[in-house]
Amino acid sequence: MASPTATLLISCPDQQGLVAKIANFIYANGGNVVHADQHRDEPSELFLSRIEWQLDGFNLKRDLIGAAFDSIAKPLEAKWQLHFSDEVPRVALWVSKQNHCLLDLLWRYQAGEIAAEIPLIISNHETLRSIAEQFNIAFYHIPITKATKAEQEAKQLALLKEHSIDLVVLAKYMQILSPDFIEQFPRVINIHHSFLPAFVGANPYHRAYDRGVKIIGATGHYVTSDLDAGPIIEQDVVHVSHRDQVSDLIRKGKDLERVVLARAVRLHLQNRVLVYGNRTVVFA
Repeated sequence: MASPTATLLISCPDQQGLVAKIANFIYANGGNVVHADQHRDEPSELFLSRIEWQLDGFNLKRDLIGAAFDSIAKPLEAKWQLHFSDEVPRVALWVSKQNHCLLDLLWRYQAGEIAAEIPLIISNHETLRSIAEQFNIAFYHIPITKATKAEQEAKQLALLKEHSIDLVVLAKYMQILSPDFIEQFPRVINIHHSFLPAFVGANPYHRAYDRGVKIIGATGHYVTSDLDAGPIIEQDVVHVSHRDQVSDLIRKGKDLERVVLARAVRLHLQNRVLVYGNRTVVFA
């Protein structure tokens, strides 16, 4: 098994010597850097960085690293996150009736491509229960109506707390989460079946067909209270032609949705995504 590592994700106002200060914190404590990347965002003059180092031989115990780094971060006005590679995130998959993204993620999970635990699947329909049973994962049917939304979202939040969930993945969950839900649990990734910001909302393939587009896309993004407008993690496109009907666009789009969602989830779980404002830096 590979040596466990620690990863810092950092954003702060840009200034001279930042790379040296961060690297010296690791070097001074006996650490060996295995990956380092940084970016300067020109409009905001923000410095953004991801640095990963081996824990073997590091002089600080992991429960002391955060406090030690915070003494460096505060004078820099830095926001930061600390993650450890051997702490496995717990992910909940949410679905409605479409199975293509769910099956793709579960196959990747079974193959060891997704470094996470998936203890439960939540759905507003019973349609995909058999898939959860096939993979021996708990399935919770929580139907949603306009009248019951607040009550049912409270049940969903309780399940996330009960199962110590770190991330929710909307694998074609065809419901809009309320602002109250997102405020209480903001770590949500969605797959949208268009190349955002084009064709926000429902039926993007039909609208793309009506518009006569030559490419269609898919977008993996974090969920915010603004519909399909959260920070983008991953996108991809495929060419279509005048010969393609709506059914062809849907078929090609589903292939894209699988791949784009899997990439977005993997990048998040590898702590390669740093959000600032409504944008992301992806240290791939």
